[in-house]
Amino acid sequence: MRAPRWTAIVDTCCGNHKKRPRVPVWNDLNQPYLENMRALGVAPEEVDFVMCTHLHVDHVGWNTRLLDGRWVPTFPNARYLMGREEYRHFEAAHNAAPKSPVNHGSFEDSVLPVVAAGLAEFVETDHRLFEDRDAALRFAPAPGHTAGNMQIHLNGGHDHAVMSGDVIHHPIQCAAPWLSNAADVDPAAAVATRMALLEELADTPSYLLTGHFPAPTAGRVIRHGDTYRFRFED
Repeated sequence: MRAPRWTAIVDTCCGNHKKRPRVPVWNDLNQPYLENMRALGVAPEEVDFVMCTHLHVDHVGWNTRLLDGRWVPTFPNARYLMGREEYRHFEAAHNAAPKSPVNHGSFEDSVLPVVAAGLAEFVETDHRLFEDRDAALRFAPAPGHTAGNMQIHLNGGHDHAVMSGDVIHHPIQCAAPWLSNAADVDPAAAVATRMALLEELADTPSYLLTGHFPAPTAGRVIRHGDTYRFRFED
């Protein structure tokens, strides 16, 4: 997301050079993530905010990069906004078993180095980042997928978009929102969150920006009988 006075990134995918042997498709990647960003006109040093909807392995990987054998923050001038409840949950798991690879090892290589660098800012699930003449940007609670899962709302002019993180994983969950993802820690709460979001957006101009849909990942929610459909937008 870019506004005249700031640049923000939401959820940073899987990351390069990270050992994820339990999930081969995420393991030891070497992808042109930063090159793709630069091609869009964004250098890592220009990012002001990294916003984490939650701290799962496939959403925090590019929080850090490997430099001279050490994991360092990829975006050195950014504030990394993480949910306080979310962080405490994984911190407790890490402290209870420090040699265990919490969250496939991502807590140690993609979260803790950001905290050690003093760039992490822990927020409540309803945290409002700012509201000015350019845009309004805020978190909203989205319980169910993880201990402190959040979604992100962006308003600019007359436009509104919701970055849903892992509230919804696949377009089929629009037609069948009761279908759960295997990683949901509280499936009932996740269903309630998903249905509330779909109902909020249905037949409105608001965009739903998803984390796991096939490209194009953005679209609008359309009411379809008692459920919904997702209309992709190019």
